[in-house]
Amino acid sequence: MNLAKISANGQITVPGEIVIHNASSQAIIYNAQNAFAGVAEHLGVHNEEDVQELVNEVRYGKDD
Repeated sequence: MNLAKISANGQITVPGEIVIHNASSQAIIYNAQNAFAGVAEHLGVHNEEDVQELVNEVRYGKDD
């Protein structure tokens, strides 16, 4: 684990990675993941290209 350090002259060294754990936020994310489980397969989304096609449809409308 990276920890912040304070030098003798009061300078603070901040670690390169900061991780904040919040149990309620983690529970919300877990519930959202469960709620959306299987949706991609149902919509036929299998890769990044499929995701981009959906984004384009929302932004620009369906191509007829």
